[in-house]
Amino acid sequence: MTARRSAGLLLFRRTEDGLEVLLGHMGGPFHARKDAGSWSVPKGEYEPDEPAWDAARREFREELGLAPPDGEALPLGEVRQSGGKIVTVWAIEADLDPADMVPGTFTMEWPPRSGRTQEFPELDRVAWLGLDRGRELIVKAQAAFLDRLAEHTD
Repeated sequence: MTARRSAGLLLFRRTEDGLEVLLGHMGGPFHARKDAGSWSVPKGEYEPDEPAWDAARREFREELGLAPPDGEALPLGEVRQSGGKIVTVWAIEADLDPADMVPGTFTMEWPPRSGRTQEFPELDRVAWLGLDRGRELIVKAQAAFLDRLAEHTD
């Protein structure tokens, strides 16, 4: 079986306190009361015939409801998450106001085995976080992207 693949864009900005990255808190009932491990680079799955870069830009628009920023993209490579999914990410230096986000949604049966479906936001909030705080909150495997960004922006 082929591993599922996701691609995303990690926005970063330089502040007086150092680098900040834009991360999203995953929406839906499984992450509602969790912080650590429930934040992610805005990303999404794509099919093998779609270029990862195109998917990253499409998913940014779908997850945040905002146009992906222009600018030089810094490839941060890929990681394999604990569930086996392979995630590819590019970093772009840009600034945006998290309040402008209009999240995409997904539908799932909730509560489980109830026969009822509910709609939830893909990301229920986004925030600019310093690298140390980001490492505490991001999905464990994705912390490598923050480390790689720090190496390239020193």
